[in-house]
Amino acid sequence: MNLFDRFSRVAKSNLNNVLKTLEDPEKIMSQAVEDMQKDLVKIRQSYAEVTATQRRLLKQKEQSDALAEDWYNRAQLALKAGNEELAREALSRRQQQADASEATTVQIDSQAEAIDKLYEGMQMLESKILEAKSKKEQLAARARTAKSTQQVNDMLGGLTGTTSMDAFERMEEKVSALEAAAEVSAEMSTNKALPGSAESDIEKQFKMLESGSSVDDELAKMKGLLQGSSDADSSSSSSKVDDDFEKLKKDAGL
Repeated sequence: MNLFDRFSRVAKSNLNNVLKTLEDPEKIMSQAVEDMQKDLVKIRQSYAEVTATQRRLLKQKEQSDALAEDWYNRAQLALKAGNEELAREALSRRQQQADASEATTVQIDSQAEAIDKLYEGMQMLESKILEAKSKKEQLAARARTAKSTQQVNDMLGGLTGTTSMDAFERMEEKVSALEAAAEVSAEMSTNKALPGSAESDIEKQFKMLESGSSVDDELAKMKGLLQGSSDADSSSSSSKVDDDFEKLKKDAGL
C-alpha cells in the first residue's frame, strides 16, 4: 500500500508539472480575441482608406466627364464658327478627358470589388469575434471548473496513507485499547483473583467442596424421597390384602 501511495504521489506530481507547462486556455483565448480585434481595426482602416480613394476617383471621373462635355461643346462652337482646326483640337481634348474618365471607371470598379471584400471580411471578423468571446467565456468557465475539480480530487486523493483520516483511524484503535484496559482495570478492582495465583487455587478447592456437599445433600434428599415412596407402596399393598380378606369372610357368612 505504501508503494502504491508513493507511485500515486509521483504520478500526480508529474501530472501537475505537465499541467503547469501547458498554456492557460483563458489567457490564450483572451490573446486571440485581442488579436482579432486588432485585425478588425486594421480592416476598418483599410476599408475607410479604400472607400475614400473610391470617392476621390468618382470625383475625378465626374470632372473628366464634365471637361469632356465642355470640350465637346467648344468643338461645336468652333465648327459653327468655321474654325475646323480649333474644333479638331477641342475634340482631341475631349477625347483625353473621355480616356481619363474611362481609366478612372476601371479603377473605381476595382476599388468597388476591394471594398466589397473588405466589407465581407469585416463582417465575418466581427462575427468571429463575437463567437470567440462567447467561446472564451465558456472555455474559461470550463477551465475554472476543471481546476476546481482537480483541486478537490487532489484534496480527496490526499486522504490516503499517513494523512488526517488515518490519524482518526489510529485514534479509534487507541480509544478501543483504552476501553479494553479500563474493563480489565474494573475487573481487577473487584478483588477477583487472577488465574494461576495461590488465592485462585484456594477458591477452586472451596468451590469443589461446596459443590461436593451440595451433591451429597441432593443425593440424601433423593434417597429419602425414594424410601418414602417405597413405604407408601408397601402400606397400600397391605391395606388392599386386608380388604380382600374381609370381603371373602363376608361372602362366606363368617
